[in-house]
Amino acid sequence: MYSVLQISRSTYYYEAKESQSEDDVTGAIVEIFEQNRSAYGTRKIKVELHKRGFTVSRRRIDRIVKEQGLVSPHTVAQFKPQKTPCNESAQANELKREFEQTVAKSLSIYLIAKSLALAQAQTKMQPLSHEFFFYSR
Repeated sequence: MYSVLQISRSTYYYEAKESQSEDDVTGAIVEIFEQNRSAYGTRKIKVELHKRGFTVSRRRIDRIVKEQGLVSPHTVAQFKPQKTPCNESAQANELKREFEQTVAKSLSIYLIAKSLALAQAQTKMQPLSHEFFFYSR
């Protein structure tokens, strides 16, 4: 028959599935959400909808929940004030130390020079000049 109609076999045997009405799904989602103290998320709602015979994706459920303005009290961000100001140490600087950052590059050059000097002292090698560290790049 499909050869006479000049259509593919899959098109001939295709049966369109009846899609579920958006209103039915929306009503079921709102009902499930409110029955469970507004605490159900998309995963639990999907399980409940499956028990009722609906086949709906989590993304569709999430879209409907957002459209309906259903928000769980657990997901709402709560303001928690800080007791102490940010970036301030609770410890006093009793030793009057001055904390200054040094450039990591100069520190690494110093450590390399120090380790080479130690190695030269242990093996009695010819010492290298300091100019080697600054000009040999």
